[in-house]
Amino acid sequence: MENFEFQNTTRIIFGRDQSVRIASETKRFGKRVLLVTGRESARRSGLLERAITMLQNEGIQAWNLSGVQSNPLLAKVREGVESARERDVQAVVAIGGGSVMDTAKAIAAGALLMEGDVWDFFEGRRQIKHALPVLTVPTIAASGSEMNGFMVITNEKTGLKLATGSPALYPKISILDPCLTFSVPANYTAYGGVDAVSHLLEPYFNAPAPHTPVQDRLAEGLIETIMESTRLCLAKPDDYDARADLMWGASLALCGLTKAGVGEHHFPVHMIEHSISAIYGIPHGAGLAALLPGWMKWRVETGHPRKIVQMGRRIFRLRSSRRHGAGSPGELEALALESIAAFGKWLSEIGCPANLEELGIKADAHKTIAQNALQQSRIWGMDREYDEKTINRILAYCQS
Repeated sequence: MENFEFQNTTRIIFGRDQSVRIASETKRFGKRVLLVTGRESARRSGLLERAITMLQNEGIQAWNLSGVQSNPLLAKVREGVESARERDVQAVVAIGGGSVMDTAKAIAAGALLMEGDVWDFFEGRRQIKHALPVLTVPTIAASGSEMNGFMVITNEKTGLKLATGSPALYPKISILDPCLTFSVPANYTAYGGVDAVSHLLEPYFNAPAPHTPVQDRLAEGLIETIMESTRLCLAKPDDYDARADLMWGASLALCGLTKAGVGEHHFPVHMIEHSISAIYGIPHGAGLAALLPGWMKWRVETGHPRKIVQMGRRIFRLRSSRRHGAGSPGELEALALESIAAFGKWLSEIGCPANLEELGIKADAHKTIAQNALQQSRIWGMDREYDEKTINRILAYCQS
């Protein structure tokens, strides 16, 4: 285990019908707030109207910035920054999924930017040192944005989907009410489960520290729970316990706990997926599902089968003829491929694509995707390992 510091400053309020506390918690941060919501779901469910009424009853002025789309756009962030400045808001409240929460974070950072543009943060030209207080009320279990300081935004003019973060962006309070996720459609429930699992698998596979049993077991337990709760939510959408397990599991997946001590690492599958969803506008979780099995196969080819074998043995209960799956290189490779097949079976069971072909993406698109992804790779300092040739090779494994 490597040296690390861990601090998560987000206060979590979790439980049935806890969304009634939106106003009472928000008033601690000011009397003028910007509400950030998606296109229709919060309005259609009545949640937005209830939230506004509760805020007004507490003497809070609230302005709603609606219309945030999946794979949120820079134009909407800039609109929100301008609105927040004009109205001198004191806090930003996000009611929605990961795209809404990320947009709210970007607005909170951009509103206090004295010079330059909010996109400077994403291209690494400026660091986020201050932000307005952010409160979140997630309505889907997926991104974990409610409990971390990261955000991802797409620049619709350049076609780049980039990520950045700062401790200043950790939500002050996140209200996690599993009842709000009952109406999430089956496909987005599944995509959310994949997103949460991928947040655990990327550090699990890419961490440089050779001895991380605590982190491994935490990740494996969460992965298994998220997989099972996703199945249960699909079978019975209003199963409170399953929705609660999925929601809390998704929050824990990217709160910094499971990666503490594993060493500096990258998120290469996310890096490539950002390009796919930026170009094709597909849901983030669907893109991750289509990439993960192929990326794992590439890892096996490049001589890294052992952690994939461990995943298969511990999560999917696969067994080898030798203790701990330690055998010849050929045996390890076979066991790793069996583990990947088991993961792909779970993806199919929950209705997710397991390759790019199932997304309708053809092999002739690989070059465009790789060139786009390379720009994120450079910004993240990954381009030595993940150059254009390597990304193309990975995409070939992900094709079918």
